[in-house]
Amino acid sequence: MAEQSEIFFVDGMRTPFGRAGEKGMYWNTRADDLVVKAMMGVLERNPQVPKDQIDDVAIAATTQTGDQGLTLGRTAALLAGLPRSVPGFAIDRMCAGAMTAVTTTAGGIAMGAYDLVIAGGVEHMGHHPMGQGVDPNPRFLAEKLVSMDALNMGNTAERIHDRFPHLTKERADRFALGSQQKLAAAYEAGNIQPDLVPVAIKTEAGWGLATRDEAPRPDTTMEGLAGLKTPFRPHGRVTAGNSSGLNDGATAAILASGAMVKKLGLTPRMRMVTFAFAGVEPEIMGLGPVPSTEKALRKAGLTIDDIGLFDLNEAFAVQVLSLLDHFGIADDDPRVNLYGGAIAVGHPLASTGVRLMIQLARQFEQRPDVRYGITAMCVGLGQGGTVIWENPNWKGKR
Repeated sequence: MAEQSEIFFVDGMRTPFGRAGEKGMYWNTRADDLVVKAMMGVLERNPQVPKDQIDDVAIAATTQTGDQGLTLGRTAALLAGLPRSVPGFAIDRMCAGAMTAVTTTAGGIAMGAYDLVIAGGVEHMGHHPMGQGVDPNPRFLAEKLVSMDALNMGNTAERIHDRFPHLTKERADRFALGSQQKLAAAYEAGNIQPDLVPVAIKTEAGWGLATRDEAPRPDTTMEGLAGLKTPFRPHGRVTAGNSSGLNDGATAAILASGAMVKKLGLTPRMRMVTFAFAGVEPEIMGLGPVPSTEKALRKAGLTIDDIGLFDLNEAFAVQVLSLLDHFGIADDDPRVNLYGGAIAVGHPLASTGVRLMIQLARQFEQRPDVRYGITAMCVGLGQGGTVIWENPNWKGKR
């Protein structure tokens, strides 16, 4: 058998993320058109990538119906103008859809089946609200496989607060405020805009162009966060302010083998070290990244102290805090979510995994002193996913 191939994240781009619903900027835009825009954007930025040599297209969506259905990877490839010889498929691991699209195709690269792929995700939560059309098997509840809480993400976050009382609402609100401030600073420094693909949008005012994320609230204050309602239980701790919102958006990335990187003269932005997924009790799904990160670190032969940058999905502030607390990392550690996270930018479910990678890749370019970084996220029904990356710009000794 051939030696395992290295896996490189060549580049990634995304659409600006919109607010879900009739007032959101993508209400009149199709989900498949969003992911096509992301794919075309990253291909146009990398003209040396031959479209006819793309081995597969993996596109994730959580609700695979309507404009997010019909084997999305294949239909998006055709709509994006890729040759008809390029195959594609759809994938679903709820919030970790795009992350799983990356890791699944990366496995194909590692074993030599692929040399060049596109992986990404899309979620139009305005057209397809979370849980729409699902029909959970009655055995889930009748046989007590899961509680009703497991099917409501906000309730699972409240349960983490219950389990770890020291992870207070004030800490969650302060982390959420930091996310808004860090994203605003990243925009001010021009660190977000280069990786956004402008999208033509149609609103009541006519045609326009989406060039920025719609959800951020840079004027957020601790006082404002403290006064928000707790919709999941009376006197709870989870609010709209310390959670990710309901959003629309898409992401796409190009991955390549080491041989293809050399052949095409590409300058990859990250090298994949390893990845891991893990399961936890569905009722506390937010703890999932803890065992997946431990598993990935073991596979890589690394410790948490080797990781210089973290991009963690902020499904809920308490969920990120639980991981930081487990590993002894301060709430405001500068290695964590340098450009802010989903609380500020939004979380269009299946697209987010590649958004984390895009941000980490940009940070790697600015931090040649950092060798390893992590992208990690929790997943509905009790899972976590972690990918460890190496910085090709690292200037240390090998």
